[in-house]
Amino acid sequence: MSRFPGSLRVRTIAAALLLLPLTGCGLAPTDDRPAGRSAAAKGFPYTVTNCGVKTTFTAPPKRAVTLNQHATEVMLALGLEKRLAGTAYLDDRVLPRFRDAYRGVDVLADKYPSYEKLLAAGPDFVYGGYASAFDRSEGRDRGSLEKSGVHTRLNIESCGRGPVRVDRLRQEIRETARTFGVPERADALLARQDKQLAATAKRLKGADRPSVLVYDSGDSAAFTAGGKGIGNEIVRLAGGRNVFADLDRTFGDVSWEKVVQRRPEVIVIYDYGGTPVAAKKKRLLRDPALADVPAIRNKRFAVLPLSSAVLGVRVPEAVDSLARQLHPGHGG
Repeated sequence: MSRFPGSLRVRTIAAALLLLPLTGCGLAPTDDRPAGRSAAAKGFPYTVTNCGVKTTFTAPPKRAVTLNQHATEVMLALGLEKRLAGTAYLDDRVLPRFRDAYRGVDVLADKYPSYEKLLAAGPDFVYGGYASAFDRSEGRDRGSLEKSGVHTRLNIESCGRGPVRVDRLRQEIRETARTFGVPERADALLARQDKQLAATAKRLKGADRPSVLVYDSGDSAAFTAGGKGIGNEIVRLAGGRNVFADLDRTFGDVSWEKVVQRRPEVIVIYDYGGTPVAAKKKRLLRDPALADVPAIRNKRFAVLPLSSAVLGVRVPEAVDSLARQLHPGHGG
């Protein structure tokens, strides 16, 4: 990957692509993109401060690139697939209801694209899920992209300011929808999400709250969910109690000695990448130091895809899924 984001050749290619007419890119106006200058400008300019970066949009972005699954799925949930010039870095398959829309989007890379490849897609907006999407060492930092005429957004869970609760999910969805000039779509999506969260809460009324360890990965230490991220909120809303809610970060390493001391009753395994859930369970069950931990002794495990445990549109479904695993049979 190039470490020279100022390359004249790259800037020339990007500038040329950005000047192409929309019809030449296969992006003629549709019902998703209002035709006509006055309609397109409705509600603009719009200024938003995101993770410390203040941006003024004079019109909705027309060629967005999403980096990381939860950013991609926010766009798809808002019906903005026709605004996507490209995408990259899935942890899982997209949700079934998004597959048809996702099929029409160019995949720039399995993981992160190089700076050159990103600019070659001709974006006017890049939406990253994790801070690593804007890695300065790879030339993709937000400042460099802005200098190239590309506005950016970072999912607010990655701002490093917690705790992240459901109100932050609403903010993420509302600000993204507002950026693209479709605030009414956020209202409709959030109404459905609130209804699902309320149904789960009603079903859990009167349930106990088992203590939970989130196990992402790790051998010499456990890489777990702390109290600042949405993962902690998912456990809480699902009727559990995160034993490391006092860890002042979204994710972090904790010693196995502390795991033993806190005696979790259930272990929630994050499913992603090359290590299958079965291998993670085997590692935990075979560790003699954990033999007296209630979750290990009783073989009580729950599983969530990592893409469901970050700040994105899967959160209400993740809460419902985890609630059913923590409280089987409770409330129907």
